[in-house]
Order: sequence, then C-alpha cells, then structure tokens
Amino acid sequence: MNACNESAGRPPVVLAIAGSDPSGGAGIQADTKTVSALGGYAAAAVTAVTVQNTRGVTAVEYLPAGLVAAQVEAVLDDLRPDAIKIGMTGTVAIVRAVADTLRGYGSGCVVLDPVAVSTSGKALIEEEAVAALCDELFPLCRLITPNLHEAARLLGRPVTTIEEMDRAAEELTRRYGCACLVKGGHLAGDRMTDVLYDGGAVRFDSERIVTGNLHGTGCTLSSAIATQLAFGLPLREAVAAGKDYMNRAIAAARDMHIGSGNGPLWHFPDRH
Repeated sequence: MNACNESAGRPPVVLAIAGSDPSGGAGIQADTKTVSALGGYAAAAVTAVTVQNTRGVTAVEYLPAGLVAAQVEAVLDDLRPDAIKIGMTGTVAIVRAVADTLRGYGSGCVVLDPVAVSTSGKALIEEEAVAALCDELFPLCRLITPNLHEAARLLGRPVTTIEEMDRAAEELTRRYGCACLVKGGHLAGDRMTDVLYDGGAVRFDSERIVTGNLHGTGCTLSSAIATQLAFGLPLREAVAAGKDYMNRAIAAARDMHIGSGNGPLWHFPDRH
C-alpha cells in the first residue's frame, strides 16, 4: 500500500472495512459518505449485514471470513489504498482473516474503531473476538478510537473522568504499540473532550452540540481521520481536522428529521 499521502494523478483512496447499515447512518454507508465528502475515493469491504434503523439494531449476520478477506485483498491488490478504516469486525475468524491479509500487503495507515455494542445495546462483536482484536489488529494500527465504554472493556476498569481518559489512552498505546484516541462523548457537561496519546497526550475540547441526531458518530470520526491521514496530514492534525468535520456534520443535522429515533449526521455539511 501507499504511504499516508496522496498519490499523483488520483485522489487518496480509503478502504473501509465494516458492517452495513441499511438506514445509511452508520457503518459502511457512513464511512463512504465521509470519505467522499472530504475529497477521497471510498472503497468498501463488508464484514456483516445488520438489520437496523434509527431506533436500533435488531439482527446481525456476519459474512464468512474468507469472503471478507477476499474483498479486502481485491481492493489492496488493485487500488492500493492510502489509508484503511476498520469498524465492525464481529468474529474471531474475521479479525484473523483481515489481520492476515493486511500483514501480507503491509498495514499502511490503519484507523480502527473498536465497535463493540450498538447504541441500542446490541452486541456487535463476539466476546472472544475482543482478545483477537487486541492481539491481531491493534498492533497493525496507526490509531484506535475507543469510546469510554470500549476503553473500559479493553482495560477491565471504568473510565469516567478526563484524567482517567488520559491514563487509559496512554496505557492502551503502550500496551498495543499504536496511538489511541479515547472519546469522551458519554461524559456529562457542556464541553466535549477527547484524549489522544501518541507518545504524548493532547486533549481536544469543543462545545457539545445538543441534538438527538448522533447515529454513526464513531464511524464518521474514524473515517474522517483516516481520510485526513490519506491526504498526508500528521496524526494530531488529522485528528483535529476529523473532529472539526464531525462537529460540522453534527451541527448540520441538528434540525433534520430522518427516522423516528437517533437520527444520522449530515455528511455533506458544506452543501447544507
């Protein structure tokens, strides 16, 4: 694969490896919208088919691991992506198949959102697959982006304050050899703080946007960061730019009415 920058004669290619959301707000659909909105070329490898809408996830069917790996290999072999975003993996077999395929091609710039549970409480990864995710995929990543619940699950302890986020991000980075962005969206308060550790800690603070339309925020942020890395931005700048895009997408969707539950972002805020 290419390094984390734009190749001559084409837009940067970003491969999203994730599950499908038929309502279009999260998963592969959010990933491809995000990459496209930011000027990249979006490719996609589907790991699972979900039955969901803005009210929640009711069913998940994981694809055969070999079929997932074949999709990834087809893109890597031909399109040579500049960055990869990994979302929902689901099973030990899929985790290992993706990891083996990435090792065979060189991992490049990989951003992984360790999707574990949907907002509605539906498990999106098998329990035994969490350990495989840590052992097989995290070491191949440039960045992982757990939210508070996912960070707590990875560490085996609660993460409930900004100071605990600082320690969690550093510990996960040192444990797995990749930078870690712990997302603080579930903390109470008028401000939103995420913590990045990449050998040093930096906090990203912004005003909380009050809205009921937050479906797909994790997918959107990780895809936005991957796209910025594909354009050649250094990690901290890519995170800052990714967060700025996500905040604009949230703000643009504040008054939208799509679905009757937790509505999606508007991924094209510049056309709002």
